[in-house]
Amino acid sequence: MARVLPRPRTPLAAVHRWYEEELGWPATGTEPVELLTGLRFDVLEMPAGAGSAVLRRLPHTGPVALLRAGCDGNHPGDRPKLLMLIAAGGAEELPGILEWLEWGALVPDLTARGTGDRMPAPSFPTGAAPSYGFGSREAARWVRPPRPGYEAENSLPTTGLGAGNGDDGDAPDLVRLVSAAATECHRARLMRAGNAQSDRAWGDQPLAFSNASRMSAGTRPRSLTL
Repeated sequence: MARVLPRPRTPLAAVHRWYEEELGWPATGTEPVELLTGLRFDVLEMPAGAGSAVLRRLPHTGPVALLRAGCDGNHPGDRPKLLMLIAAGGAEELPGILEWLEWGALVPDLTARGTGDRMPAPSFPTGAAPSYGFGSREAARWVRPPRPGYEAENSLPTTGLGAGNGDDGDAPDLVRLVSAAATECHRARLMRAGNAQSDRAWGDQPLAFSNASRMSAGTRPRSLTL
């Protein structure tokens, strides 16, 4: 009788197993693998250029992934996005935080994924696990990778008691993260409009005027005081 050998692990099984067993993050069993948001974490999403500026300003943010242009339902001409993991429930808080910071609808590029949503599962962080050839076609990759056994719920950006700067076990402050993200998204949008001499390519919503003029009018964003 011929000996039956076990089937080799597929890239799908390897990446699914790593996220569910090493990190405890619910993941789909489909191809490509996706991570379910709203359970262990939510996601703050913004253009990659603005997100890179945020990372330079804030060394403690929790895990961050880069979403490739034209992936995850985006059009081929769309810009790459940065996905910042935040505490579960943060997506629901985002509109209220933006209102409190007096940004309102001025930063349409800053969005969130929460309950019922999902994000592409990035390729393994370097050295975290064998790739099994998996890595050339993922929609996302880690910029600040998660650390198994460390990235628990209380280590992700959140609001309220326990939020700090990320040192000594404190979770980073979600309000400060949103403040920095909104500022950088708005700055990038102003620069795009200035380079094009028009904001028509980005919709009919008018841009806010400069921070200097807003200060003179008494409407300086609260975020700039944090």
